[in-house]
Amino acid sequence: MPHFKDTENKLYWLDDGDDPAVWLPHCTQITEEETALIQAAQKAEDEAALTYVQKRSAEYPSIGDQLDALYHAGVFPESMAATIKAIKDKYPKE
Repeated sequence: MPHFKDTENKLYWLDDGDDPAVWLPHCTQITEEETALIQAAQKAEDEAALTYVQKRSAEYPSIGDQLDALYHAGVFPESMAATIKAIKDKYPKE
């Protein structure tokens, strides 16, 4: 499947047999290696744009897991407190 990019490095794909002159007249065909580099740069940009809240939320144990740990321990367990503190330290408030 051919890969294409426009002047802003936005990626496009065409099915085999589609005519790029018709579907993507302002794009240039690129290699799979260049596609991978553009995708990696976009991923890094997307991750950099995440707030500390989004970063923490992605790593916290689920509410269900937290409540289950509290239930089984009978109190807030130190291991859960340590996990949450480590995440808060990793992504401090800005």
